[in-house]
Amino acid sequence: MKRLIVNADDFGLTHGVNCGIVACHERGIVSSTTLMATGFCFDEAVALAAAEMPQLSVGCHIVLVDGTPLLPPNEVRSLLAPGTDRFYDSVGELLRAVARGRFRADEVEAEAWAQFARLQRSNIEVSHFDAHKHAHMFPSILKPLLRAASAHGINAVRNPFEAPGVVTFREARDNHLLIRKAETTLLRTLLRRRWLNAVHNAGFATTDGSLGVAATGTLNEASLRAMLKKMPQGIWELVCHPGYNDRDLAIVRTKLRESREVEMTALRGITRSQLSQEYGIELVPYHAISPRRAVANI
Repeated sequence: MKRLIVNADDFGLTHGVNCGIVACHERGIVSSTTLMATGFCFDEAVALAAAEMPQLSVGCHIVLVDGTPLLPPNEVRSLLAPGTDRFYDSVGELLRAVARGRFRADEVEAEAWAQFARLQRSNIEVSHFDAHKHAHMFPSILKPLLRAASAHGINAVRNPFEAPGVVTFREARDNHLLIRKAETTLLRTLLRRRWLNAVHNAGFATTDGSLGVAATGTLNEASLRAMLKKMPQGIWELVCHPGYNDRDLAIVRTKLRESREVEMTALRGITRSQLSQEYGIELVPYHAISPRRAVANI
């Protein structure tokens, strides 16, 4: 059986991103989203989830990079770039800080606890979590996140490691996609087994992996349909970033601008019935994952 969760990241980032996610859920295949507790349009996203998308699974998009904390800066100082009140701007900078022993696990847990709590105080039934720029793939960050999630009754997490055969090196002709393919392949090789063991030992549910991670910023309808054709058996998550490229997005730190509208067009161009009839795939929300689902190939 093939089952697919289509998760739109960055809910709450801007008005245009919020509206794009709503449009893709109502007239496309988005079945889940992850909400940023630190997003500029958090309150609007909460209202839209309640009024427009009651069937949508809503998770927490934990922000520990390229943003600001919910907690007072002096309570999470080890997570912030030196001399600032902001998180590190990139995953590379974050990793160098982790390697130097700067990141304190208790501060990671405390900040994540605050972000989960903000969603739940807003009456969001949090179905799962992931992390902005997939910072949760690294074990020293994953483990305190799992503890914070468990404390809030959350028991599902994104598996950020891409299915190996969905985008091949031969197909990755674009330089950006080729670099992303190399990065995701290396990270899968180095981290996946330890990651799955930590998730399994904590009693969390997850999928067999992700689609669309390497294609972030280049995903269009043709590449989406090509991935769907090659999706393996099991339950997988398509990671996507739909939204309108409006004035609000122009002042946000993000590389994903025009690409959000391209993804939105692709996601709205495929219906649930097409997904089933043309690709043999059942569209499901994150709620479909049972709490202690067995993880394949640990």
